[in-house]
Amino acid sequence: MALARFRFYEELNDFLPRERRKVEFTQAFAGRRSVKDLIESLGVPHAEIEVILVNGESVGFDRIVDDGDRVSVYPMFEALDVTPLLRLRERPLRDPRFALDVPLGTLTRYLRLCGFDAWYRNDARDDALASLAACEGRVLLTRDRALLKRRIVSRGYYVRATRPREQLREVSARLQLAGLIQPFRRCIRCNGELRPVDKERVVDRLQPATRSRYDAFRECASCGRLYWSGSHMRRMEALIELARQAG
Repeated sequence: MALARFRFYEELNDFLPRERRKVEFTQAFAGRRSVKDLIESLGVPHAEIEVILVNGESVGFDRIVDDGDRVSVYPMFEALDVTPLLRLRERPLRDPRFALDVPLGTLTRYLRLCGFDAWYRNDARDDALASLAACEGRVLLTRDRALLKRRIVSRGYYVRATRPREQLREVSARLQLAGLIQPFRRCIRCNGELRPVDKERVVDRLQPATRSRYDAFRECASCGRLYWSGSHMRRMEALIELARQAG
């Protein structure tokens, strides 16, 4: 039986038993085991990991762990350029394009409101969701830890909060999205891009009260839904501010 010492940093500790959080601990193992295999056997999904150091050297997931190795595991870095250390993927997890699991429908709308490309289907199966995230280079957001452990998933985040507003705050803070927010660029219903449209072109689609009160409109390039600064705007701006303050 071989022994290796592990230390996990920041939010990766959420996946560990309390006695193993933010401390170095010893893990016994038998046979030829990769660092990815050992890390996930401890409960931490590889999709949340940015950098692994073994004895101070940055390594890939396939590195075989030897007896006596010291393994340090770090989560996604958004504010710090860790490109020189990367061995797990070609570049850091900074791409703000998302794919969201079925239970995160409201969070999807909130992210789209903030301008992020957020793919979602309420009937998406795990296999299809994981494949789409991998093929399109999207960050997979989910409440299912097992989904993040699938080999095909390289970018992902386990959403800890259960309420949508807190989920938005959490994702914005953990992935540091504040500086990337560009509100009212995406259709909250279908994720299509919004574009300005002349009132004259859509006037026949407006209710009389809307036609008389508003002059500036945006139209979804995909589904044709119209948007304007109505009475709902204050609530939307509060959500956007929540995401900005969190990030």
